[in-house]
Amino acid sequence: MTMENSSSIEEHKQTIQFLFCAVRSSGKHWYFFSAIYVVLTITATLGNTLILIALHKESSLHPPSKLLYRCLAITDLSVGLILQPSNALHNALLVKGHHSTKLCLSLAMIGVVSFTTLSAVSLLTMTTISVDRLLALLLGLRYRQIVTLRRVRALVALFWIVSLGFAVATIWEFPLGKRYNFTLISLCILISSLCYFKNFFTLRQNQIQAQQQQGQPNGGGIPFNIARYQKTVATAIWVEVTLIACYLPYAIVVAVITTHGSSPFLDAIWELTVVLVSLNSSLNPLLYCWKIKTVKQEVKNSIRQFLCLSN
Repeated sequence: MTMENSSSIEEHKQTIQFLFCAVRSSGKHWYFFSAIYVVLTITATLGNTLILIALHKESSLHPPSKLLYRCLAITDLSVGLILQPSNALHNALLVKGHHSTKLCLSLAMIGVVSFTTLSAVSLLTMTTISVDRLLALLLGLRYRQIVTLRRVRALVALFWIVSLGFAVATIWEFPLGKRYNFTLISLCILISSLCYFKNFFTLRQNQIQAQQQQGQPNGGGIPFNIARYQKTVATAIWVEVTLIACYLPYAIVVAVITTHGSSPFLDAIWELTVVLVSLNSSLNPLLYCWKIKTVKQEVKNSIRQFLCLSN
Protein backbone atom coordinates (compact mmCIF):
# COMPACT_ATOMS: atom_id res chain seq x y z
CA MET A 1 0.00 0.00 0.00
CA THR A 2 2.85 2.37 0.87
CA MET A 3 4.56 1.64 -2.46
CA GLU A 4 1.32 2.34 -4.33
CA ASN A 5 0.78 5.65 -2.50
CA SER A 6 4.38 6.69 -3.16
CA SER A 7 4.12 5.93 -6.87
CA SER A 8 0.75 7.71 -7.05
CA ILE A 9 2.16 10.85 -5.43
CA GLU A 10 5.12 10.80 -7.81
CA GLU A 11 2.77 10.43 -10.77
CA HIS A 12 0.73 13.46 -9.68
CA LYS A 13 3.90 15.49 -9.23
CA GLN A 14 4.96 14.63 -12.75
CA THR A 15 1.54 15.74 -14.05
CA ILE A 16 1.87 19.15 -12.36
CA GLN A 17 5.45 19.52 -13.61
CA PHE A 18 4.35 18.62 -17.15
CA LEU A 19 1.46 21.12 -17.14
CA PHE A 20 3.25 24.05 -15.53
CA CYS A 21 6.91 23.51 -16.40
CA ALA A 22 7.74 21.03 -19.15
CA VAL A 23 5.24 22.06 -21.85
CA ARG A 24 5.73 25.79 -21.36
CA SER A 25 8.06 27.59 -23.73
CA SER A 26 10.95 29.80 -22.62
CA GLY A 27 9.63 32.94 -24.30
CA LYS A 28 10.30 36.44 -23.06
CA HIS A 29 6.59 36.92 -22.28
CA TRP A 30 7.13 34.98 -19.04
CA TYR A 31 9.54 37.70 -17.94
CA PHE A 32 6.75 40.23 -18.56
CA PHE A 33 4.39 38.24 -16.35
CA SER A 34 7.07 37.91 -13.69
CA ALA A 35 7.60 41.69 -13.60
CA ILE A 36 3.85 42.28 -13.23
CA TYR A 37 3.69 39.84 -10.33
CA VAL A 38 6.49 41.71 -8.55
CA VAL A 39 4.57 45.00 -8.82
CA LEU A 40 1.32 43.36 -7.69
CA THR A 41 3.10 41.76 -4.73
CA ILE A 42 4.05 45.21 -3.44
CA THR A 43 0.66 46.85 -4.04
CA ALA A 44 -1.41 43.95 -2.65
CA THR A 45 0.75 43.57 0.46
CA LEU A 46 0.91 47.27 1.36
CA GLY A 47 -2.70 48.02 0.43
CA ASN A 48 -4.29 45.15 2.35
CA THR A 49 -2.04 45.65 5.38
CA LEU A 50 -3.35 49.21 5.62
CA ILE A 51 -6.94 48.00 5.16
CA LEU A 52 -6.61 45.42 7.95
CA ILE A 53 -5.22 48.10 10.28
CA ALA A 54 -8.07 50.43 9.33
CA LEU A 55 -10.74 47.73 9.84
CA HIS A 56 -9.28 46.96 13.27
CA LYS A 57 -9.75 50.60 14.30
CA GLU A 58 -13.08 51.13 12.49
CA SER A 59 -16.14 50.76 14.75
CA SER A 60 -19.17 51.78 12.66
CA LEU A 61 -19.47 48.55 10.65
CA HIS A 62 -21.61 45.71 12.01
CA PRO A 63 -19.14 43.12 13.47
CA PRO A 64 -20.20 40.20 11.20
CA SER A 65 -19.95 42.45 8.14
CA LYS A 66 -16.56 43.71 9.30
CA LEU A 67 -15.39 40.10 9.73
CA LEU A 68 -16.32 39.32 6.11
CA TYR A 69 -14.37 42.33 4.85
CA ARG A 70 -11.44 41.29 7.07
CA CYS A 71 -11.55 37.79 5.58
CA LEU A 72 -11.51 39.28 2.09
CA ALA A 73 -8.56 41.52 3.00
CA ILE A 74 -6.67 38.56 4.53
CA THR A 75 -7.09 36.50 1.36
CA ASP A 76 -5.92 39.48 -0.72
CA LEU A 77 -2.92 39.93 1.59
CA SER A 78 -2.12 36.22 1.27
CA VAL A 79 -2.18 36.60 -2.51
CA GLY A 80 0.47 39.32 -2.16
CA LEU A 81 2.58 37.30 0.28
CA ILE A 82 2.33 33.80 -1.22
CA LEU A 83 0.78 33.50 -4.68
CA GLN A 84 2.29 36.46 -6.51
CA PRO A 85 5.91 36.00 -5.29
CA SER A 86 5.84 32.27 -6.14
CA ASN A 87 4.38 32.99 -9.59
CA ALA A 88 6.99 35.71 -10.21
CA LEU A 89 9.84 33.33 -9.39
CA HIS A 90 8.23 30.48 -11.32
CA ASN A 91 7.92 32.59 -14.48
CA ALA A 92 11.51 33.79 -14.06
CA LEU A 93 12.62 30.13 -14.08
CA LEU A 94 10.67 29.58 -17.30
CA VAL A 95 12.50 32.52 -18.90
CA LYS A 96 15.83 30.92 -17.98
CA GLY A 97 14.69 27.54 -19.34
CA HIS A 98 14.77 25.76 -15.94
CA HIS A 99 11.71 23.63 -16.70
CA SER A 100 12.79 20.36 -15.12
CA THR A 101 14.14 21.56 -11.77
CA LYS A 102 12.62 20.63 -8.41
CA LEU A 103 12.25 24.34 -7.63
CA CYS A 104 10.05 24.80 -10.70
CA LEU A 105 7.85 21.89 -9.57
CA SER A 106 7.65 23.19 -5.98
CA LEU A 107 6.68 26.69 -7.11
CA ALA A 108 4.09 25.26 -9.49
CA MET A 109 2.48 23.27 -6.66
CA ILE A 110 2.54 26.29 -4.34
CA GLY A 111 0.89 28.32 -7.08
CA VAL A 112 -1.85 25.73 -7.71
CA VAL A 113 -2.70 25.26 -4.03
CA SER A 114 -2.58 28.95 -3.09
CA PHE A 115 -4.48 30.11 -6.18
CA THR A 116 -7.23 27.51 -5.72
CA THR A 117 -7.56 28.14 -1.98
CA LEU A 118 -7.42 31.94 -1.99
CA SER A 119 -9.61 32.44 -5.05
CA ALA A 120 -12.24 30.08 -3.62
CA VAL A 121 -12.28 31.84 -0.24
CA SER A 122 -12.53 35.24 -1.96
CA LEU A 123 -15.44 34.11 -4.12
CA LEU A 124 -17.29 32.48 -1.23
CA THR A 125 -16.73 35.53 0.98
CA MET A 126 -17.99 37.94 -1.68
CA THR A 127 -21.07 35.78 -2.20
CA THR A 128 -21.67 35.77 1.55
CA ILE A 129 -21.40 39.57 1.61
CA SER A 130 -24.11 39.80 -1.06
CA VAL A 131 -26.35 37.42 0.91
CA ASP A 132 -25.60 39.35 4.11
CA ARG A 133 -26.71 42.65 2.53
CA LEU A 134 -29.93 41.00 1.29
CA LEU A 135 -30.67 39.53 4.73
CA ALA A 136 -30.10 42.94 6.34
CA LEU A 137 -32.78 44.36 4.05
CA LEU A 138 -35.30 41.53 4.33
CA LEU A 139 -34.98 40.63 8.02
CA GLY A 140 -35.08 44.15 9.44
CA LEU A 141 -34.78 44.10 13.24
CA ARG A 142 -34.28 40.31 13.28
CA TYR A 143 -31.08 40.65 11.23
CA ARG A 144 -28.77 41.20 14.21
CA GLN A 145 -30.31 38.25 16.05
CA ILE A 146 -29.87 35.83 13.15
CA VAL A 147 -26.60 37.05 11.59
CA THR A 148 -24.28 36.84 14.60
CA LEU A 149 -20.52 37.10 14.82
CA ARG A 150 -20.23 33.51 16.05
CA ARG A 151 -22.13 32.12 13.07
CA VAL A 152 -20.15 34.15 10.56
CA ARG A 153 -16.87 33.03 12.17
CA ALA A 154 -17.94 29.39 11.79
CA LEU A 155 -18.90 30.02 8.16
CA VAL A 156 -15.58 31.69 7.34
CA ALA A 157 -13.67 28.82 8.98
CA LEU A 158 -15.68 26.37 6.86
CA PHE A 159 -14.76 28.35 3.72
CA TRP A 160 -11.05 28.00 4.47
CA ILE A 161 -11.26 24.28 5.30
CA VAL A 162 -13.31 23.36 2.23
CA SER A 163 -11.22 25.54 -0.11
CA LEU A 164 -7.95 24.09 1.16
CA GLY A 165 -9.36 20.58 0.80
CA PHE A 166 -10.29 21.19 -2.85
CA ALA A 167 -6.89 22.78 -3.46
CA VAL A 168 -5.10 19.70 -2.19
CA ALA A 169 -7.44 17.51 -4.29
CA THR A 170 -6.45 19.57 -7.34
CA ILE A 171 -2.86 18.37 -6.97
CA TRP A 172 -4.13 14.79 -7.26
CA GLU A 173 -6.61 15.45 -10.08
CA PHE A 174 -5.89 18.72 -11.90
CA PRO A 175 -8.77 18.48 -14.45
CA LEU A 176 -11.15 18.08 -11.51
CA GLY A 177 -9.71 21.27 -10.00
CA LYS A 178 -10.30 23.20 -13.22
CA ARG A 179 -13.92 22.05 -13.34
CA TYR A 180 -14.33 22.95 -9.68
CA ASN A 181 -12.94 26.46 -10.27
CA PHE A 182 -15.23 27.05 -13.24
CA THR A 183 -18.29 25.76 -11.37
CA LEU A 184 -17.51 27.78 -8.24
CA ILE A 185 -16.94 31.02 -10.16
CA SER A 186 -20.17 30.55 -12.12
CA LEU A 187 -22.28 29.74 -9.05
CA CYS A 188 -20.85 32.59 -6.97
CA ILE A 189 -21.40 35.14 -9.73
CA LEU A 190 -24.96 33.87 -10.27
CA ILE A 191 -25.91 33.92 -6.57
CA SER A 192 -24.35 37.34 -5.99
CA SER A 193 -26.07 38.82 -9.04
CA LEU A 194 -29.46 37.47 -7.95
CA CYS A 195 -28.97 38.90 -4.46
CA TYR A 196 -28.08 42.36 -5.75
CA PHE A 197 -30.98 42.34 -8.24
CA LYS A 198 -33.29 41.48 -5.35
CA ASN A 199 -31.69 44.27 -3.32
CA PHE A 200 -32.24 46.75 -6.13
CA PHE A 201 -35.94 45.99 -6.61
CA THR A 202 -36.64 45.85 -2.87
CA LEU A 203 -34.93 49.20 -2.35
CA ARG A 204 -36.97 50.74 -5.16
CA GLN A 205 -40.13 49.49 -3.50
CA ASN A 206 -39.05 50.82 -0.11
CA GLN A 207 -38.21 54.21 -1.60
CA ILE A 208 -41.71 54.47 -3.06
CA GLN A 209 -43.21 53.60 0.31
CA ALA A 210 -40.94 56.12 2.02
CA GLN A 211 -42.06 58.89 -0.34
CA GLN A 212 -45.68 58.04 0.38
CA GLN A 213 -45.06 58.24 4.15
CA GLN A 214 -43.17 61.54 4.13
CA GLY A 215 -46.26 63.43 5.21
CA GLN A 216 -47.10 60.97 7.98
CA PRO A 217 -45.83 61.15 11.61
CA ASN A 218 -42.47 59.44 12.19
CA GLY A 219 -42.14 58.92 8.46
CA GLY A 220 -38.87 60.84 8.16
CA GLY A 221 -36.74 58.05 9.66
CA ILE A 222 -37.30 55.61 6.82
CA PRO A 223 -35.45 57.52 4.04
CA PHE A 224 -32.45 57.94 6.34
CA ASN A 225 -32.23 54.21 6.97
CA ILE A 226 -32.60 53.45 3.29
CA ALA A 227 -29.90 55.97 2.38
CA ARG A 228 -27.47 54.46 4.89
CA TYR A 229 -28.19 50.95 3.68
CA GLN A 230 -27.71 52.02 0.07
CA LYS A 231 -24.15 53.12 0.86
CA THR A 232 -23.22 49.71 2.25
CA VAL A 233 -24.82 47.95 -0.70
CA ALA A 234 -23.06 50.29 -3.16
CA THR A 235 -19.70 49.41 -1.59
CA ALA A 236 -20.42 45.68 -1.86
CA ILE A 237 -21.62 46.04 -5.46
CA TRP A 238 -18.45 47.85 -6.54
CA VAL A 239 -16.30 45.12 -4.96
CA GLU A 240 -18.49 42.48 -6.62
CA VAL A 241 -18.32 44.12 -10.07
CA THR A 242 -14.53 44.35 -9.80
CA LEU A 243 -14.33 40.70 -8.77
CA ILE A 244 -16.49 39.62 -11.73
CA ALA A 245 -14.38 41.66 -14.15
CA CYS A 246 -11.22 39.99 -12.82
CA TYR A 247 -12.53 36.41 -12.50
CA LEU A 248 -14.85 36.00 -15.50
CA PRO A 249 -12.07 35.98 -18.18
CA TYR A 250 -10.28 33.27 -16.17
CA ALA A 251 -13.46 31.16 -16.02
CA ILE A 252 -13.95 31.51 -19.78
CA VAL A 253 -10.35 30.50 -20.58
CA VAL A 254 -10.58 27.52 -18.19
CA ALA A 255 -13.76 26.40 -19.96
CA VAL A 256 -12.07 26.69 -23.37
CA ILE A 257 -8.94 24.77 -22.25
CA THR A 258 -11.04 22.08 -20.56
CA THR A 259 -13.11 21.61 -23.73
CA HIS A 260 -10.50 21.99 -26.51
CA GLY A 261 -7.20 21.35 -24.75
CA SER A 262 -4.20 23.62 -24.19
CA SER A 263 -1.73 25.25 -26.57
CA PRO A 264 1.17 27.71 -26.21
CA PHE A 265 -1.17 30.59 -27.09
CA LEU A 266 -3.91 29.50 -24.65
CA ASP A 267 -1.23 28.88 -22.03
CA ALA A 268 -0.13 32.53 -22.25
CA ILE A 269 -3.74 33.74 -22.23
CA TRP A 270 -4.42 31.59 -19.17
CA GLU A 271 -1.47 33.17 -17.36
CA LEU A 272 -2.78 36.61 -18.34
CA THR A 273 -6.16 35.83 -16.77
CA VAL A 274 -4.39 34.58 -13.61
CA VAL A 275 -2.61 37.97 -13.49
CA LEU A 276 -6.02 39.63 -13.81
CA VAL A 277 -7.35 37.59 -10.89
CA SER A 278 -4.29 38.61 -8.87
CA LEU A 279 -4.93 42.25 -9.77
CA ASN A 280 -8.21 42.03 -7.86
CA SER A 281 -6.22 41.84 -4.60
CA SER A 282 -4.66 45.24 -5.33
CA LEU A 283 -7.92 46.87 -6.47
CA ASN A 284 -10.00 45.96 -3.41
CA PRO A 285 -8.08 48.25 -0.99
CA LEU A 286 -8.66 51.16 -3.38
CA LEU A 287 -12.38 50.41 -3.44
CA TYR A 288 -12.55 50.28 0.37
CA CYS A 289 -10.86 53.67 0.62
CA TRP A 290 -13.10 55.13 -2.07
CA LYS A 291 -16.46 53.84 -0.81
CA ILE A 292 -16.01 53.57 2.99
CA LYS A 293 -15.15 56.99 4.43
CA THR A 294 -14.23 55.72 7.90
CA VAL A 295 -11.80 53.19 6.42
CA LYS A 296 -10.33 55.88 4.18
CA GLN A 297 -9.75 58.13 7.19
CA GLU A 298 -8.11 55.35 9.21
CA VAL A 299 -5.82 54.52 6.28
CA LYS A 300 -4.77 58.19 6.09
CA ASN A 301 -4.10 58.23 9.83
CA SER A 302 -1.98 55.06 9.58
CA ILE A 303 0.08 56.54 6.75
CA ARG A 304 0.61 59.77 8.70
CA GLN A 305 1.72 57.82 11.78
CA PHE A 306 4.14 55.75 9.71
CA LEU A 307 5.63 58.85 8.06
CA CYS A 308 6.04 60.53 11.45
CA LEU A 309 7.78 57.46 12.89
CA SER A 310 10.08 57.18 9.87
CA ASN A 311 11.10 60.82 10.32
